[in-house]
Amino acid sequence: MTDSAPVTDPSAAAPALAIRGLAKRFGPKTAVNGISLDVPAGSFYGLVGPNGAGKTTLLSLATGLLRPDQGQVWVHGTDVWAQPVEAKRLMGILPDGVRLFDRLTGEQLVTYAGLLRGMDRDTVSSRTKDLLAAMDLSADAGKLVVDYSAGMTKKIALASALIHAPRLLVLDEPFEAVDPVSAANIRDILAGYVSSGGTVIVSSHVMDLVQRMCDHVAVVAGGNLLAAGTVDEVRGGGSLEDRFVSLVGGRTHSEGLEWLRTS
Repeated sequence: MTDSAPVTDPSAAAPALAIRGLAKRFGPKTAVNGISLDVPAGSFYGLVGPNGAGKTTLLSLATGLLRPDQGQVWVHGTDVWAQPVEAKRLMGILPDGVRLFDRLTGEQLVTYAGLLRGMDRDTVSSRTKDLLAAMDLSADAGKLVVDYSAGMTKKIALASALIHAPRLLVLDEPFEAVDPVSAANIRDILAGYVSSGGTVIVSSHVMDLVQRMCDHVAVVAGGNLLAAGTVDEVRGGGSLEDRFVSLVGGRTHSEGLEWLRTS
């Protein structure tokens, strides 16, 4: 991979996300170690790695939420750091662990997200109703977000990220603490979004979910990119979980736990 922009014109030929030499340190710890990666437009891209691998830091750097020590990022050919306003218009982001304005109702939160994007009120109102219906949240539109379940909170945050019809959707652990019904609903919405031309990047450490949902995947551990490509290319004929374990290592054995055996 090169350290220059692969495409300077934000056309359909540009990757949805192009990362070159991205790096970030926190004191003595290297969280992201010179990663370069292309996410094809129209793909459902999984970013996988163990806890503490650097996934959240990488996505925060790539979306302009955190400033890198070095490296560059382009969203559909637009430089995230040289043209931050233009780049962020193209993105919808669901960060992990960032608190919502949970003293607003669900409807108010999505409406606020749309108005914050500079959209006119009539369009925001129409899209908010559509999104609440799609997320099965219409009946809870007037409830405070602080009173939502984990699954409902993820869905209302996703609605807020989608309100401006972004070309790239970046979701950090969107299925964590989500019940199976809500997770299935979110997967259906994301699949429809990709089929209509959008691009999704989703981070997870659940290999089975990524293997069933994504067409591309990148494996990150210790701040390094270990593998990237289509799911079939990365898993190499086996399961994605087996390939992941072989790349990441660290699997332990059960010697010394003989006392757990009941027969």
